[in-house]
Amino acid sequence: MPITALKTLALAAGVSLIALTASAQSMTIKLATDSGAKGSPTGDAMEKWASLIEEGTKGDIKVNIFYQNELGGQQEIFDLFVANDVQLMINWPSTSYDEQIGLLYTPYMLKSWDDAFKAYGQGGWLNGILDEVYSDIGLKFFGAWPEGFNGVATKGKYAKSLEEAASLKVRVPTMFPMAESLQAMGYQTASIDWSETFTSIQTGVVDGDAANVIYWDYEYFRDTINYYNRTRQQFITGVISANGEFWSGLSDEQKKVVADAAQVVMQDGFDAARTIDAGYVEKAKEAGIEYIEPSDSDLAPIARKVRDEVWPQMDKRIGQEIMDKVRANAAEF
Repeated sequence: MPITALKTLALAAGVSLIALTASAQSMTIKLATDSGAKGSPTGDAMEKWASLIEEGTKGDIKVNIFYQNELGGQQEIFDLFVANDVQLMINWPSTSYDEQIGLLYTPYMLKSWDDAFKAYGQGGWLNGILDEVYSDIGLKFFGAWPEGFNGVATKGKYAKSLEEAASLKVRVPTMFPMAESLQAMGYQTASIDWSETFTSIQTGVVDGDAANVIYWDYEYFRDTINYYNRTRQQFITGVISANGEFWSGLSDEQKKVVADAAQVVMQDGFDAARTIDAGYVEKAKEAGIEYIEPSDSDLAPIARKVRDEVWPQMDKRIGQEIMDKVRANAAEF
C-alpha cells in the first residue's frame, strides 16, 4: 500500500493539517456545520453521518464533529470547507465563492412540500443543477437536508401588506438573493451574521429575523419575538457535501460508504422535516408567539412581484440558462 505524505494547507489564519495517517486507508477528518448546536436536528444528522462513515469503513475514517460556532462564523466555516481544512459539511452555503449557489435561495420557486420533494428528492430536477454548481467550486454535492419554508419573525408588530412591511427592518444573511427578496416584499433589510442576530433583535438594531424556518426563530429568539409570519419566500434546505480534494483522494470503497451514508441522512431529513416543522409551530404558539399562515391567494401577488423584481437580477448573476430551467419547473402562483 503506498505511503501518502501529510498535506499542508496554507490558510489566511495560519497553517493547519488534515490528520492523515501513513495508510491511504486511514484518516481523521472534520465534519462541521455553520448552524446547529449539539442536540439540534442538524447536530443529530451530523452524528448519524459520522457514525455511518466510521462503521462502514470499520474505523479507517474517523470523524471529528464541530457544531455551530466551534470553528467560526458562517463565512469562516465555509472558507475552511473550500480550503479542505473541513472535509464534510451540512450547511447553509455562502454565495461568496460562486453566486450560482444563490439558486438555493430563489424566491417563490416552490410553493408546497410536494414541490420541494420533486425538486430536491433523489433524482430531483434541482439536484443535477446544484451538482454542477458545486463541482465548479471544488465541492462534491450529495443532496439536500430540508427544513421547510421560511418566514418573517418579528418583535412588536408584523406586516400584512407591502405598505406595513416598509416600517420593519429585518435581518437577512449575507447571501444573494436573500436581501433582494425581502426588499421586493417591502421590508428594510440588514445583512447580519447568525451569531449576532439575537443581540441585534434584542437591542432594536432590527425588528426581527427574515430568513429561517420557525425552528430557528423559536429556539433562539422566542424570548424576543412576538410574531412568525410564514411568508414562504424560500424553501430552506441545508446542503450535504464534501470537499472535492478530499473526495478525490478516497478509495472507491470509501467513496461509496460516505455517499451512501449521506443519502441515508438526506432521506431521514425528508422523512422527518415536515413533522419537525409542524411540531415547532405548536411549540411557538404555546410560547405565546402568534403564528400567521398566509393563504396561497394572499401570497400570489407578493410572489409575482418578487419574481418580477428578483428573477431578472438572478438571470444576470446566476445565469440565464439556469434560471430558464427554474422557470420551466417552478411552481405556479
